[in-house]
Amino acid sequence: MVTTDHASYSDMVFGLFKILGYNFSPRFRDLDDQRFWRAQMPAVETGTYGPLEALARNKVNLNKIIQHWEDMLRVAGSLVTNQVRAYDLLRMFGREGRPTPLGQAFAEYGRIAKTLHLLAVVDPVDDTYRRQMGKQLSVQESRHTLARDICHGKKGTINQAYRDRMEDQLGSLGLVLNAVVLWTTRYIDAAVAQLRAEGHEIKDEDIARLSPLKHKNLNVLGRYSFTPSTPRDGLRPLRDPDAGDLDEDDDGTED
Repeated sequence: MVTTDHASYSDMVFGLFKILGYNFSPRFRDLDDQRFWRAQMPAVETGTYGPLEALARNKVNLNKIIQHWEDMLRVAGSLVTNQVRAYDLLRMFGREGRPTPLGQAFAEYGRIAKTLHLLAVVDPVDDTYRRQMGKQLSVQESRHTLARDICHGKKGTINQAYRDRMEDQLGSLGLVLNAVVLWTTRYIDAAVAQLRAEGHEIKDEDIARLSPLKHKNLNVLGRYSFTPSTPRDGLRPLRDPDAGDLDEDDDGTED
């Protein structure tokens, strides 16, 4: 599942994700304006969609999908093997503001996936899908918040003039962010192991809710040293919360 929060989308994007085996699950701000599509098979008689008959008035053109299916599979293979980037591919799906025949085929295929997504979102009985979307969006927002705090220089603006330099800057941000998450994960594991060794009962379902994206302990301001140092043997000792020796600022917040 790939979730986005009120992001722009197209039927072609739904089709690309679906053929690659992913569920594209955007949260729509204008849910009331979305179209539901039906795949009218030759053997299916009118009236077999029950209460959804009036909702799904638009029909998917299955012939376009069948006609270009082999080309669609080749596109998927090119994406999986990194022979072409999705961004460049989407530009090839349209010419002068109009979709190409292959782009139209992906759009028709994407309308099937989009309709399944919408039906799962509006399901009044089972809210599992909506909960999964909300949970993933919460994790993504936590990651974005951490990235914004790390990328504080020049107010976090990506100001490189060329694409390669922009990618270098974003790659550096990703490297630092991953290092922070790894550091936090190792110390969370060490803290859990120590608490269990001391006889504290810690439930697995509580551990599953721990997140290495929490960063109140992280201070990104100050001086940075890039001089190589001798690697530390193991982790630093964990602080004793009862010792009263935590480093605090004048306002009582931890450094």
